[in-house]
Amino acid sequence: MPAVTVASAPGDQVAAGILAMLLAATLALLAAGYGRGVHELWARRGVGEVVTGWRVAAFGIGLVTVLGAQDGPVAAVAENGLAGHMTQHMLLLLVAGPLLAAGAAGLPLTLACPAALRRRLAWLRVTAAGRWLRRPAVVAFVAGGLQTVVLWFWHLPVPYLAAERSPVVHAVAHVCFIGSAWLLWAPLLGAPRHRLPPPTGMLLLVGTMLPASALGAVLTFAPRPVYPAEVLGADPLADQQLAGLLMWAPMDVAVLVATLVTFLRWLLNLQRIRPERVTSPEAGGRLTATEGVVS
Repeated sequence: MPAVTVASAPGDQVAAGILAMLLAATLALLAAGYGRGVHELWARRGVGEVVTGWRVAAFGIGLVTVLGAQDGPVAAVAENGLAGHMTQHMLLLLVAGPLLAAGAAGLPLTLACPAALRRRLAWLRVTAAGRWLRRPAVVAFVAGGLQTVVLWFWHLPVPYLAAERSPVVHAVAHVCFIGSAWLLWAPLLGAPRHRLPPPTGMLLLVGTMLPASALGAVLTFAPRPVYPAEVLGADPLADQQLAGLLMWAPMDVAVLVATLVTFLRWLLNLQRIRPERVTSPEAGGRLTATEGVVS
């Protein structure tokens, strides 16, 4: 989404204004399409069916978070240095992306499309390529790999400096952040029928966390600034170290909490479906003894 960064050159100010209008239009279209699809589902199946109310709320809050990260106090803080920009990036990656993914927007947005496009999408899903792309291992590899590439690429000095100098490049970077985060969390928080198996989901989370932690560690422990002084704060090294911590700590906490929740839900589901496989050694011993007496 467009970054509403106040640029010094008149041409950049015009570009920033155009991008701000595109942002508003894009978010409005997403909200309208999602709302239309949810309305159609609820009209057919009943209010709260298929897409529950909390998912609708999550999608709406996600859109508001995108808008809030691009303008207002957050954008003002982002102008003060790398740490401010990292705060903006973490909002997009760890708040907006997961909320949009939790909205399970695939079906509602598809229903909002014209009939010809819906038929085309349905055909693509049943092709060999479509079935292959929906395999859990492929989904995990693509989602985790894309998130890692996006995170590292846009925080390398040259692309980061290009994004700071051009509102258009800045907008492309933020689109990448939101899109990769949405794709990463969709198979973890989206519709149950499209979720990854818990073991695959946990591997995806941990495999994505490690490269992000490595990047945060590089920024935190670098002995000197790796970015040009023009994009850093008054104390360049301290600004870079704070930015590294803002990436490192929230990313690790969010991923570890999500991994723990996934693991606990997996155990509870196993206990519900196959209680004999999830039991304590004492209970297992009692079960064996009881079976011997009965027999």
